[in-house]
Amino acid sequence: MSILHKLQSVQTVFAKIQTAEGIAPLLLRIYLAPIFIKAGYGKLASFENTAAYFGNPDWGLGLPFPELMAAMAGGTELIGGWLILFGLATRLAAVPLMFTMVVAAVTAHWQFGWHALPESTLTVPWEWRMDLIEGANERKEAARSLLQEYGNYSWLTENGSITVLKNGIEFAATYFVMLLVLLFTGGGRYTSIDHFIKKSIDKAA
Repeated sequence: MSILHKLQSVQTVFAKIQTAEGIAPLLLRIYLAPIFIKAGYGKLASFENTAAYFGNPDWGLGLPFPELMAAMAGGTELIGGWLILFGLATRLAAVPLMFTMVVAAVTAHWQFGWHALPESTLTVPWEWRMDLIEGANERKEAARSLLQEYGNYSWLTENGSITVLKNGIEFAATYFVMLLVLLFTGGGRYTSIDHFIKKSIDKAA
């Protein structure tokens, strides 16, 4: 079989796979929706604390109009999360959620660099706070030594190892990219309410 025939065979397989292309955006939606729903509900359920954190310049974000910002962030995440879960107005819901991720990255996480956790073995070239990784790992080792000497270390670590939260933009950036994919793909063929709404409109037209 020539290379051309092999390429044609591969293209035929890919063409058949396209009938199930809605699975990928469906999985993205199922992954993202609970994260945003929980985050939005948490912000609104503890609205006073959220607004205080948004507005306080000393231990918070120091944002203007903290009550408005807290309501917008919480509402966007809660409503947007549900819309994404069902694949309803998926592209429309993705835009404000992407904006929320940009705001979160810039205001709450940027000063901590890229990584959410200080795992130096996974460092990427665009990490700009290596000093925090080194400092966090130093403190993690110190905490581990103290816990091994004075605590029940086996019990403390049986559900996961001890680490230090570096709190960089990694998660916000990842969610932004996933939402960007949904912005371009939509909710997915056969797997979203958007698909059937479009199908009904096309049929009526």
